[in-house]
Amino acid sequence: MAGHELKDAVVAVVGATGVLGSQVARGVAERGGRVILVGRNEQRLMDLGIDDATIVVADLGDASAGDDLVQVAQEKFGRLDGLINAAGVVAFGNLVDTEDAVIEELFLTNVIGPLWMLRRTVPLLAEAQGFVLNISAVVADQPMPGMAAYAATKAALTGADRALVRELRRSKISVYDVRPPHTETGLVDRALAGHAPKLPEGLPPEQVATAIIEAIEQGRLDVSADDISGSSAGS
Repeated sequence: MAGHELKDAVVAVVGATGVLGSQVARGVAERGGRVILVGRNEQRLMDLGIDDATIVVADLGDASAGDDLVQVAQEKFGRLDGLINAAGVVAFGNLVDTEDAVIEELFLTNVIGPLWMLRRTVPLLAEAQGFVLNISAVVADQPMPGMAAYAATKAALTGADRALVRELRRSKISVYDVRPPHTETGLVDRALAGHAPKLPEGLPPEQVATAIIEAIEQGRLDVSADDISGSSAGS
């Protein structure tokens, strides 16, 4: 399918202060997009140093976060062309050893929050015939022991995306699902619980971010870990 031109497009990046989110936001800005940075910490959003970026302080785990984004997008730009969800948390350990609160936080941040956000932004995205892109993970396709709860959240997000491809087709909203392989973002060192198993060296975040930007521009809705690993983009 046809891709989406990012020049002059109004694109919100949720989780913009993360290593991957910040790289994606910069990639959109470098292509001439007008970026809305969404995150919980205003100072960290400002410190990204993306010229002319609009900042929305919001917590993805709050159902009203999408309302705040919609209000800002309407007031400042009158539209929203794209929504990129780069927020996420991880936890490790056997399910029986994983506390209830950790499982709840995993689903709130990785699944429920993104769906809350999308519910509220669909009308604006439909007006622009825009797109939503969710960054899932390789474990949606290749779940691993010791990561059952985390893998379940990513599989749930990917499942929602695949349903939404058809559900939102009449609204002319493109739904992208990107499942990167292990990437050197430092997320494994900030796990909600447990310790990461021994992992091979991950991909550079710049390579993954470039693959995401190119997928949007080329209209590739389904991007697997193998697609990204085999890409010559970035280094």
